[in-house]
Amino acid sequence: MSLGLRKDDVVVVISGEYKGKSGKVLKVVPEKSRVVVEGINIVRRHTKPSLKNQQGGIMEKEAAIHISNVMLKCPTTGKPTRLGVKVNDDGSRARYSKKAKETI
Repeated sequence: MSLGLRKDDVVVVISGEYKGKSGKVLKVVPEKSRVVVEGINIVRRHTKPSLKNQQGGIMEKEAAIHISNVMLKCPTTGKPTRLGVKVNDDGSRARYSKKAKETI
């Protein structure tokens, strides 16, 4: 199942608590149709001290949100846009912004 979004894409949240905010995609989880976006859906986790985190305590990190709640941010207009895929003359595929009609 192709979700269209990839790591390092800039997306805009279109619904929910973080509506209107944008951030970079850190991780895509296609099995659950979810993405982790930088600075969006921050949760607090109580962690025990370990070798990786020797102090322990309350850690804040980004949680995954459903992919239907985000849209790709158009690089030219800066507005949310849908993604399209077109096949080039040499057979390669390219993603493009449906709003600006330009390849991403």
